Amino acid sequence: MPFTQIHSSLAKAIENKGYTALTAVQQAVLEQQNNEQDLLVSAQTGSGKTVAYGIAMATTLLANKDQFAAAKLPLALIIAPTRELALQVHQELSWLYTNTKAKIVTCIGGMNVRKEAYALEKGCHIVVGTPGRLCDHVRHNHLDLSGLDTIVLDEADEMLDLGFRDELEELLSACPSNHRTLLFSATIDKDIENLARRYQKKALRINTVPTNQHRDIEYHASLIHPKEVDNAVINYLRFIDSPTAMVFCATRELVRHMQSTLIERGFSCVALSGDLGQEERNHAIKSLRSGQIRVCVATDVAARGLDLPTLDLVIHASLPTNSATLLHRSGRTGRAGRKGRCVLIVPSNQRNRAERLLAHAKVTASWENPPDMMAIREKDNQRLLSNPVLLSSKDIMEEDQPLIQQLIEQFNLNELANAVISFYRSIIPNPEEITNISLQKQRSAPYNKENRRQKSSEKYAFTNGVWYEIPVGRNEKADPKWLIPTICKSGNIQKKDIGNIRIFDNATKFEISSEKKDIFNKNIANDKSVNIYQTSAPSIGEGDKKPDYRRKRKNGSDLKKTRTRKKTDFKYKDKSGPSSSSRKRKK
Repeated sequence: MPFTQIHSSLAKAIENKGYTALTAVQQAVLEQQNNEQDLLVSAQTGSGKTVAYGIAMATTLLANKDQFAAAKLPLALIIAPTRELALQVHQELSWLYTNTKAKIVTCIGGMNVRKEAYALEKGCHIVVGTPGRLCDHVRHNHLDLSGLDTIVLDEADEMLDLGFRDELEELLSACPSNHRTLLFSATIDKDIENLARRYQKKALRINTVPTNQHRDIEYHASLIHPKEVDNAVINYLRFIDSPTAMVFCATRELVRHMQSTLIERGFSCVALSGDLGQEERNHAIKSLRSGQIRVCVATDVAARGLDLPTLDLVIHASLPTNSATLLHRSGRTGRAGRKGRCVLIVPSNQRNRAERLLAHAKVTASWENPPDMMAIREKDNQRLLSNPVLLSSKDIMEEDQPLIQQLIEQFNLNELANAVISFYRSIIPNPEEITNISLQKQRSAPYNKENRRQKSSEKYAFTNGVWYEIPVGRNEKADPKWLIPTICKSGNIQKKDIGNIRIFDNATKFEISSEKKDIFNKNIANDKSVNIYQTSAPSIGEGDKKPDYRRKRKNGSDLKKTRTRKKTDFKYKDKSGPSSSSRKRKK
C-alpha cells in the first residue's frame, strides 16, 4: 500500500479514488500528523486541502480504530465561508471517510433548518457548516460542542473578509479547552495571525503557497471604449474557447444585465448572485460542472468558495475594487496545473486605475485591444477545419449512404462546402463590432484657449462631412438643445449623424455625415416647415464668437455701473506737500 502513513481506512478510500500521489499540502500535513498539534496552514483553494485536514483529523478522531463508534455528540466541526464550499467539503469527506461509518451532517444557510436540527439530535461524528447557521443551532441548543475533539476553519481569510469574525469567536468560545484547532487560509495576514494567537496553542505553521502562485495564469488588460463593455466580453468568450468561463460584475444589477445580454446573443449562461435560493444555486453549479452551461456571471461574494475544474477563462467585466479582490477573482482559474487566462476589461477612462490595481497585486498584464470580428472569424475557420465531426466522418454509416448520394447529385462541391460553413456559423453567437482604441498613452497639450477651442471643434468632426445652413441664429436664441431634435426630425437622421455646429448671429451651420447626405437631402426637400439648405464649410474661428448678453443703452452703448470720484487738485510749491502750520491756517 503506497499510502502507509495514512490511517488504513482513509488510505483504502484514497486508493479507490485513483490517487497515485499526494499534493504538497497533503504531504506537509501528513508529515506532522503524529504531533497532534494545532496547525496554521497557508494553502490555495483547489490544492487538495480538504483531504489534507481530513487526513489530519483522523489521527485523533479514529486513533487505532478502523471505524467510528455509535454517533452521539459531534467530534469534529468544519466551518466554511460559503454554502458551496461547505457542500464541497461534505462531498469530499464523505468519500474519504466512507470506510469508517462516519455520519456527516451539513448545517448551511438556505437549507431546511428543521431537518438539520433533527439530524443533529440523532447524533453525528462530523459537522460541516457556515458560521451563521452553526451559531443559530448553538443558540437553540441543537448543536452541542462540548464533546468536540477537532475544529477546522477552512478559508479563514475569506470568512473574515465576509464579516464573520463575531460568529467565529462565538463558535470557538463554545468549544472545550482541550480541542485541536486546524486553521487553513490562502493568505496569512495580521488578522489571521491575531485569530491564531488567540485560539490556537503553539500552532505549527505550514506554508505551501508558492511565491508566484499565479504563475499558471496569463493576464490580459483589454483597452476598450467605455460603452463597449458588453461587446468586449462577447468577443472574448467567442475568441477564447474555454470549456467554462466566469464573468465578474460589480453589482447584482450588472449581473442580471450581463446574463440577459449573453443569453440574447446565444450563449448558455447562468448567474450567481444573492438573489438566488440555495436550490437554484446548486442547480446552476451542477450545470456548470456537467458542461451543460458554459458561462457563469457572478458577483464577488456569490462566487466565494466556488471551484470549477474546467474553468480556464476569467473576465473582469467590472474592475475589482482592490488588488486582493483581483487575485481572489483571478485565482478561480489556473488551478491543479491547468493553464488559465484572466482578462481585465478596461474602459479607456479607467486605465490609470487598472494600472494601479495590477501594480499593487504585483501582476504583469499584456495590454491589448479586444479581438475584432475578423480575428474571431479566422478562429472559427480553424475550429471548423479541426472539428471532430469532420475528422471522424470518414466512416460512413450504411443507412446514410442514400442521402449522401442524393446530396452529391443535387449539389456541387462548392454548394455543399458553403452549406457546411453557413450551418456552423448559425449555431454559434455572432461577434460584435469593436472600436480600436490606441494603446499608446496620449500626453495632453499645454492648456490655452486656442487648443481648447480646436479640441472642442474636432470632437464631433467628420472626415468628409457635408455642411448645411438653417436661417436661425444667435439673435433668435438658437440653441443646440432644440436645434438637434429639429434637424434629426426634418432629415430623418440620428444625433450621431450630426457633427460640428456653428451658431452665427442670423444663421446656424451644421455638419452631416457624408453617408447620410442623400437621405438627408431627400427628407429636407419634402419637409416644407423648416428651411434647410446645403452650404459651404465655415472658416476656422468663424461662428466661435460668444453672444454678448450685456445690457445696452438706447443709443447702443454699453450700460455699465461706474463709480465717479471727486478729483481735488492741490498745488504745492514743493514735493513734500503743505507744512503743518499751513494746514492749521486753512482750518
